[in-house]
Amino acid sequence: MVITGERDAGTVQAWEALGGAPDAVGRVRYRGVGNLADGPLPVRELARATVGACALAAAELAAVRAGGGVDDVAPLVVDEGAVATAFVSERHLRVAGRTPVTFAPLSGFWRAADGWVRTHANYPHHEAALVRALALPSATPDAVRAAVAGRTAVEVQELVYGAGGLAVAVTGEYGEPQPLVEAVRESGARGRPLGAAPAGRPAARVRVLDLTRVIAGPVATRTLGVLGADVLRIDPPALPEADDAYADTGFGKRSARLDLAVAGDRAVFEELLAGADVVVTGYRPGALERYGLGARELLERWPGLVVAELCAWGWREWGPWAGRRGFDSLVQAGYGIAARCAGADGVPGVLPAQALDHGTGYLVAAGVLRALAQGGGRGLRFSLAGTGSWLVRDLSPAGAAQPGRGYAAGPFLREAPSGYGVLRHAASPFGEWAVGPSRWGTDRAVWLPG
Repeated sequence: MVITGERDAGTVQAWEALGGAPDAVGRVRYRGVGNLADGPLPVRELARATVGACALAAAELAAVRAGGGVDDVAPLVVDEGAVATAFVSERHLRVAGRTPVTFAPLSGFWRAADGWVRTHANYPHHEAALVRALALPSATPDAVRAAVAGRTAVEVQELVYGAGGLAVAVTGEYGEPQPLVEAVRESGARGRPLGAAPAGRPAARVRVLDLTRVIAGPVATRTLGVLGADVLRIDPPALPEADDAYADTGFGKRSARLDLAVAGDRAVFEELLAGADVVVTGYRPGALERYGLGARELLERWPGLVVAELCAWGWREWGPWAGRRGFDSLVQAGYGIAARCAGADGVPGVLPAQALDHGTGYLVAAGVLRALAQGGGRGLRFSLAGTGSWLVRDLSPAGAAQPGRGYAAGPFLREAPSGYGVLRHAASPFGEWAVGPSRWGTDRAVWLPG
């Protein structure tokens, strides 16, 4: 079924937050079924609105590069089955026939003396910090369960964070309202001329320096990659990425490692910056500022850049939570979403997708595309908490999910060779990647010619 003749309310909200004129949203139409699962919050609406806004931003950039504008965009059709499949891409991934483990044994909900705690220990250094903070006799679920049971939820949270780990007390109230998108600065300068773009590749010849990790930021940059951008991800050598995570989000990009504290690597990085059109970052507020790589510093040095900054808990000029590490599951816990999704037994629940990650990723990509269409010279901020605030306060369900109307993923699954072997993966809602990802950190730190 194609929805026509009216503007989708969620897409209007996302598009307006990105600075777009609401009338343009009438060009976006939806077809198919995208019900991820029944639940108390409008995840389907979030998914299609963020992808729809991104599709419109891509079409706007294509029109601008052809000498026109958003008024020249023809009607667009977004398939909700493709959207739903992409929103749980990590669940559909198979690496050489193997099903990846999404969450480690010490990641989950644990009953505390006065409530619940959510931990995240997927990375070895976070697991080690959790074990150290709680003085666990062994790195086992039983040991975590016993250690948490005798403490309050906030006590566990603070102990673990203090040791460099990740734990959040589950709250029953929604967090403070936060903006979906924040404009940091407009430099008034324009980026380098891009010229016309090939059909279906509105971001062709755009160079994107990708300083993101895990899901949200990498979803944004793999989306820019499928739209034609030259995306180069840079990571510090001492902070390894999980192979399965990169196998899912490494499409449409290359990956190299540089240590910015080493003079030679910093010089290479500066050369990359000098040739970049876009910088996307996904670290805690303050983490990159110590290297002079915050949005304001970057735009002072390179005023034609587009800089998109992403964090977990929101910015609010680096309040006490803004500076903390966070993941989708933790923001769900700390923002009141996990409690809203609790079962009849009172155990906290989760959204049917890591929707804060994926939704924010498509919003970041949309923001970058819109900024390029406006000529560059802009800084934007996004956060998982901002997307969560939108989900719980502003989005309204378009209609109750119908029994038996779940989406079919099969038509949107593909196979591709990669540095990890043959991958079965979710297709992008925007087209096909030419090849699968190389192995993380093994590409040269240079821009492609052209």
